[in-house]
Amino acid sequence: MDEEQRNVFVGLSGWGDHDDIYPKGTKAADKLKVYGGHFPIVELDSSFYAIPSPERMQKWCEQTPEDFGFIVKAYQGMTGHARGKIPFPDTKAMFKAFRESAQAMKEVGKLKAVLFQYPPWFGCERKNVEILRRTREWMDGFSLALEFRHQSWFDESMIDKTLAFMREEGWIHSICDEPQAGEGSIPTILEPTREDCTLVRLHGRNASGWHSSGQPNWREVRYLYRYNEHELLEWKRNIDKLLKSTRNCWVIFNNNSGGDAADNAIQLMNLLNLDVPEMPPDQLSLFSE
Repeated sequence: MDEEQRNVFVGLSGWGDHDDIYPKGTKAADKLKVYGGHFPIVELDSSFYAIPSPERMQKWCEQTPEDFGFIVKAYQGMTGHARGKIPFPDTKAMFKAFRESAQAMKEVGKLKAVLFQYPPWFGCERKNVEILRRTREWMDGFSLALEFRHQSWFDESMIDKTLAFMREEGWIHSICDEPQAGEGSIPTILEPTREDCTLVRLHGRNASGWHSSGQPNWREVRYLYRYNEHELLEWKRNIDKLLKSTRNCWVIFNNNSGGDAADNAIQLMNLLNLDVPEMPPDQLSLFSE
């Protein structure tokens, strides 16, 4: 693949919780605008909990630079995470509402992909393959990224079949770095499924906290991890390998339980010789330790 066609875009999951990149006193309503001056891409994770209105999506687009990109996480009712009543009359109405929301970003060219991350109980079964096919059909016209959490999709006997299915259906492979903690976690499979783009999500390696969803503070525990330089150099090599068969690599740091995502992202950007964002003067000491 042509060297000039290779691009890496590094960003964070969400923009509200990364205090280190904002000048003290930055209002919540102004954070996305500041974030867009630091990073070229972001994962919109609030859409997992509630489908944003098209008007809100338009507003977020207006607050970001022209070449900025969003990875939008699919609503939890669309991936089988939701517990309790879903606020839609049926599944098709839910998908329709999400499509209308995502379309607002797509129309202005800022929607990179919709991320469908399936839960640990979504195993490699025929019924789930049919769910994926139906989802792809109902989201026709959108770029979709697919992330599994059940190890069965990448059992030795299934890896090639899973990747072939993703290629045939046009799914972007969401490649994960996460703890190897049994069947509810997946290995890092460095195989793009589309030539135009690949998504990488770095969740940290906190094995003891990975299966903490039953605890009241699970969000604070699961992604509590700070990558060291050796691990980031390993990911620099991984990204170099991916770019041999994909033109654009989107890298999202999701290890923010302890506020480490932004610092790790900047470290990786330095290793990749990318333009590194300038930090607020009162935060510089945090990034020079």
